[in-house]
Amino acid sequence: MWITYPGDFEIWLGNKFNNRRTERGAMFPPFWKQDSHYVTVEFSTTVNIDEAEEVEILCEGQFNLMLDGKLQFGMPEVFTVPAGEHKLNLKVWNQATPPALYIKGKTITTDSSWLATYEDKIWIDENGIAHGSGIYVPAATSKYFRTKEQKPSQFALATEPMMPVCKERVGEGFLYDFGKETMGLLSVANAKDLGLVEIYYGESREEALDKDFCETLDKFETHDFTPVILDSKAFRYVYVECAGDVEKLDIYAFYEYLEQDLEQSGAFECSDSELNRIWEVGAYTMDLTTREFMMDGIKRDRWTWSGDAIQSYLMNYYLRFDSECVKRTIRQLRGKDPVTAHVNTIMDYTFYWFKSVLDYYEYTADVDFVREMWPRMKTLMDYVLDRLDDEGLAEGQPDDWIFVDWVDFPMHKRGVMSFEQILLAKALETMKVCAELLDDEDAGKYAVLYNDVREKTDGHFWDDDRKAYLHSIEDGQLNEMVTKFPNMFAILFGYADVQRSKDIMEHVMLNPDVEAITTPYMRFYELEALCQMGMYDYVMGEMKSYWGGMLKEGATSFWEKYVPTEKGTQHLQMYGRPYGKSLCHAWGASPVYLLGKYYLGIKPIKPGYKEWECRPHLGGLEWMKGRVPTPFGPIYVEMNQQEIIVQSPVTGGKLYIGDKCVDINTTEKIRIGLS
Repeated sequence: MWITYPGDFEIWLGNKFNNRRTERGAMFPPFWKQDSHYVTVEFSTTVNIDEAEEVEILCEGQFNLMLDGKLQFGMPEVFTVPAGEHKLNLKVWNQATPPALYIKGKTITTDSSWLATYEDKIWIDENGIAHGSGIYVPAATSKYFRTKEQKPSQFALATEPMMPVCKERVGEGFLYDFGKETMGLLSVANAKDLGLVEIYYGESREEALDKDFCETLDKFETHDFTPVILDSKAFRYVYVECAGDVEKLDIYAFYEYLEQDLEQSGAFECSDSELNRIWEVGAYTMDLTTREFMMDGIKRDRWTWSGDAIQSYLMNYYLRFDSECVKRTIRQLRGKDPVTAHVNTIMDYTFYWFKSVLDYYEYTADVDFVREMWPRMKTLMDYVLDRLDDEGLAEGQPDDWIFVDWVDFPMHKRGVMSFEQILLAKALETMKVCAELLDDEDAGKYAVLYNDVREKTDGHFWDDDRKAYLHSIEDGQLNEMVTKFPNMFAILFGYADVQRSKDIMEHVMLNPDVEAITTPYMRFYELEALCQMGMYDYVMGEMKSYWGGMLKEGATSFWEKYVPTEKGTQHLQMYGRPYGKSLCHAWGASPVYLLGKYYLGIKPIKPGYKEWECRPHLGGLEWMKGRVPTPFGPIYVEMNQQEIIVQSPVTGGKLYIGDKCVDINTTEKIRIGLS
């Protein structure tokens, strides 16, 4: 298999990925620091073989080879390693793409046992023998790069032809409807001698037909009959005009997607047809936004955002369980040292990034990935700690973006905000847990910092009369505004005890006087908090009302924001632009997560599902059935008003029915009556 320096493939691919965004033909790069791959990487291993062995050598870049510290001449495609114990060192240089190495012999092959370093700290003794002293880490591998033909630099998504379902003459051109939101490469054929061809894309009919304000477009001249394949974009509708006879054009697309193992994926079906459609559209939304990385929206940003991604990871654990894409995205978001800004420049997104590593470990038990990320977790946390105020609390600096959420009511984001302190505490708790996992000496330090932030957050912001965490402290003054944001996270993270959680539910979460949340982004956490408090029937109604409302508006994927009181083209507007809203946004797919975790009721109790539980809840449904993917394969759950059926590929589970607990110690179906 091919090996690279850990994280470098993701950083290189991420730069390509994030810089593909365009707005009306202009490229739109990210507004945060973009790192580059190390251009020279040394890969090394020690072998001990009984007889000489011939190995095939391929690399992406130029390389030199040392055997036992002695330079071998040329760049051999085949090399014979003598019998005995030997040290192999290959130094690969590649300015354009990440240095990558592939070696294949009878017993000698590149894999994760090889070491990699970007350090160039060698010295050569009087006998011409080189000695290294760099910082060595295990080389990175991937399931995508197992054969010599699967070169890292050639990584690409799969495609399949997609034809429009409708073609309509409008004005001087034709409007093509592909039937649903999609993302792919538009193909324009038979355009010879037709002059300038103009393409206007739209997630809605209105956007595609608005040549002055649609978010994305293409314009080009053609000179032969070769089909023009345009860069990948999001669309449902495409409006096409040209200088010549527009009827001659042949328009179709190549749907672009990340291949997934559907048999090992999650599934959900129930007695409510609307809820079935909600799950299906949520799954499709996730598939559209799970690509080279897990990105936010397929039309406008097309970037990796940590706050969006952490929700995508969680939904992924209940849909495809694509751990490779999760790791790619976490690596890409973190980038390299030195740290000069928060992740995506957003303080809360840095805190989410820490939690995403812990979430990944809890679902996969992949301690090697935690170990790989640990040095960069520590340097990022050092950056965070250096920017805390005199009390050790998080306060936005002039160059920080404090996001929280898009809100439709006055809410300032200045000073020491209770919401940010709760996220900071979770980041420090993550550091404590990971340090203990890795036997790092700083575990105690992080535990002290975590407890300190918890105590000060409660002391400064909890109001016993209003039964809520208040908003912020600015210039020594307490802002007594109450919002759902810090309060629901206190429930989610277990920072509010049983009584305090009940108080928050009554006085904040279910209080009509507290401003409502209007984005799927924070509705994700709001509804999860309600599920944790056992309000399954209520949440079911909210899912049907909110996500069902989008379906009634014609959604074929879920949106960045939905305000039920808006009408018509108001649903397309955002950021002061008529079509600025993303109509396919990853954070809109949260029913996939909620239905898997809280209704089918499956979650890991020990990392990697070594122990797990099933607490199914019908939530007012007559029946439901589905699968939840795990590292061992999917767990199947079926429930109606008479019985529950559970089947798992592994034992170690517990099925909870009210106060009753049944051990799952077989891989056969377990059938439990409810009467």
